[in-house]
Amino acid sequence: MNVNQFPDRIIEIDQEHYLYFGGTAYLGLPTNKDFQELAIKNIQQWGTTYGSSRSANIKLTAYENGENFLAQYIKAERAVTVSSGMLAGKLVIDQLKKQTDSFFHFPNTHNAIQTNESLPVFINNEINPRLLDSQSEKITVLTDGVSGFQTTAIDLSILKEIPNHKQITLLVDESHSFGILGKDGCGIYSEIDIPVKRKIMISSLGKAFGLNGGVIASDVSFINQIKEQDIFISAAGMNPAFVQTLADASEIYKVQHHKLIENLSYIDQNIIKKDTIKFNKSYPLIYLEDENLIEILRENKIIIASFKYQSNSKNLNRIVITANHLLEDLEKLISVINGYNFK
Repeated sequence: MNVNQFPDRIIEIDQEHYLYFGGTAYLGLPTNKDFQELAIKNIQQWGTTYGSSRSANIKLTAYENGENFLAQYIKAERAVTVSSGMLAGKLVIDQLKKQTDSFFHFPNTHNAIQTNESLPVFINNEINPRLLDSQSEKITVLTDGVSGFQTTAIDLSILKEIPNHKQITLLVDESHSFGILGKDGCGIYSEIDIPVKRKIMISSLGKAFGLNGGVIASDVSFINQIKEQDIFISAAGMNPAFVQTLADASEIYKVQHHKLIENLSYIDQNIIKKDTIKFNKSYPLIYLEDENLIEILRENKIIIASFKYQSNSKNLNRIVITANHLLEDLEKLISVINGYNFK
């Protein structure tokens, strides 16, 4: 389906208007007028892009402002921005390969932080015996903040079973939890209380935070290592106008997060709980197992996200709630779901 405008809560298809419950603009920022005005103001000051290395002799204060905001928001020692969440993941993986003996990954980990050498954390629903053996080594554990087809933060308690002679680095991709979970949407990084030597967070900023770019957050030493990488030095940074907008929009993020939580609370109070839908009141996705409901929703002028996320996988059918959805939108969605005769 081709559209000629940004799909916010309303989407126009073949000159007909539908309610839209798709995308990843969880905080509803791409069409938020106050947010747009901040971005426009910063484009006027910083230009539409800055195609120079972050290591050049000219340093733009926009980067310092935005990255200090991100570090404080995430509750990390330091943060650095890059041009995309995917690049953030690849930079971190490249750096960790230099200091990791063995990689392990949780199920459905995003491509941004995958590496071919990685082993599964679980085998037949039990912890991988390799994580419990007597070999002293440096390991890196890879995971998403919220795994695919899930609506709650990843349970990392299994890592407590790993013996002390395994030195753990934990890398979490928070592209679908940053801006949503945690206080004011700070993500799960600061709440991870697992005995690890180092924890690292990466995230796209093009989802909840409404701006093209990515972030890496960790301790000062690791972020400095990232900044010394050849790829980081030779690549242009994130648009400085957008990095400055991150800092300027700090209050807007909090307001929009509050609206999102209110919308989720309303759904939780009014939707009839069924085994064939997966929903959690703290997370803005509703996963559907019944394919027929997608067509029923469309007949009622509601479009949701439905696509193959990876090749050879089943369709990802999910309803996405944003901060911009109005009460009347939620009421219509709930009415259709509650009235549907699930198989």
